Amino acid sequence: MPVSLPDGLIVVAKADCPTCRLVEPLLAELAGAGPLTVYVQDSADYAASLPGTLYDRTLEHSYRLGIEFVPTLIRVRDGQEVERTYGWHRDDWRALSGVAALGEGLPLMRPGCGSKTLEPGIAERLELAFGDLRLQSREIDVGDAEDAIEACYERGWSDGLPVVPPTPVRVLRMLKGTSRAPDEVIGLMPPDLVPCTVEKVAVNAVMAGCKPEYMPVLLAALEASLTDAFGLHGLICTTMFGSPLIIVNGPVAKAIGMNSGVNALGQGNRANATIGRALQLIIRNVGGGRPGEIDRATLGNPGKYSFCFAEAEDSDWLPLAQERGIEAGRSAVTLFPGEGVQGIVDQKSRDPESLARSFALSLRTVDHAKLALAGDAVLVVSPEHARVFIEAGWSKQRLREELERLLLAPGAELVAGAGGIAEGIPAQFRDMQIPKFRPGGLLIVRAGGSAGLFSAIIAGWAASGAVGSSPVTREVLT
Repeated sequence: MPVSLPDGLIVVAKADCPTCRLVEPLLAELAGAGPLTVYVQDSADYAASLPGTLYDRTLEHSYRLGIEFVPTLIRVRDGQEVERTYGWHRDDWRALSGVAALGEGLPLMRPGCGSKTLEPGIAERLELAFGDLRLQSREIDVGDAEDAIEACYERGWSDGLPVVPPTPVRVLRMLKGTSRAPDEVIGLMPPDLVPCTVEKVAVNAVMAGCKPEYMPVLLAALEASLTDAFGLHGLICTTMFGSPLIIVNGPVAKAIGMNSGVNALGQGNRANATIGRALQLIIRNVGGGRPGEIDRATLGNPGKYSFCFAEAEDSDWLPLAQERGIEAGRSAVTLFPGEGVQGIVDQKSRDPESLARSFALSLRTVDHAKLALAGDAVLVVSPEHARVFIEAGWSKQRLREELERLLLAPGAELVAGAGGIAEGIPAQFRDMQIPKFRPGGLLIVRAGGSAGLFSAIIAGWAASGAVGSSPVTREVLT
């Protein structure tokens, strides 16, 4: 809203509106009764004979006046708006204008039309041009003959797949997905330790193909990644396979349409794919974590494009976020330093003891069958496998305790050189019973399609723990 407005009456109209055409003959009568300013959104011809008519070509006046409908009639006194009405309501126009016989031959009322300022694409451009928000990101000019997607490739902003060009309007729309200020610094993004603002998150979310409503989940995942406990810098720089895996719990997963069912770890779901991809693009474009530079992965894994899914929460099993301290009914993300997906095929076990032994045998191979207390792991239990445990009354915790018992192994079998294999743990552990995972290092989630006796292991980075990376859970806030 301008600091000062012209005293008298203001009418905002557009020639394309039938109601505005209906009241056009009345404007001369209003002008005769006192000062009148007319702003016309779409034509220089509407009410052109009146000296106070201005063609609002840029729509700046309409934007600053906060016009939502036309025609709008406003009364201004001492430079400030004191009253307004919109559409044509004869009694309202008479009362506001002070012209007692105004519109005697017109219908009692007629609805107006939507303001041109609210048309798709225009509202954002007006906010960028005349609003308080000023994007801080540097704009790159792309020539008319230059393909915007190719320009993103050439400037190194892509992960190898096409990205959505982050125009100012698209970035503004993305920022509408969060109440957080665009210039808020989330933290220093490794490996280059560059300040990462909400605006920079929005830029990369646009490129990844996110919807604005994904922003709170992405911001929670980013905050988790920047904690000392997660150790993102080391995960980016390692020669091993790992990259951030995002597991989402709570009402937000359903609200934004995330997949926790069929093909949950695969392609095809926009929210799953783009939230995970956006975090990877932030690592690349803000933090400088590019393959072949600071990212020295020997092989990497496809999850470095995107690795994100929701946990199914339609059973008696306690969701992961609640296991990790988040209140029931709240949404959260858990960030895990994940490697690839290792399948568990057991189509014959029908009792929990047998299936737990199958799981334990497969989990023993994480990193290497002779390595222990190194990497963490996520066990993704499919609904058909979970049913075996649930129908037998086993909770997640009961399964975890059984797996921890089954995964104890004699140190003599694991030490370097045992079995003719040079790999292994130090000889000092020979006479001990060694757990496969450190305390809290095995996470269990339920996800996947309702058909198929298949579960999966997502191994963690072998530098997990105090000197490396631990899973981190953060609540999703708007």
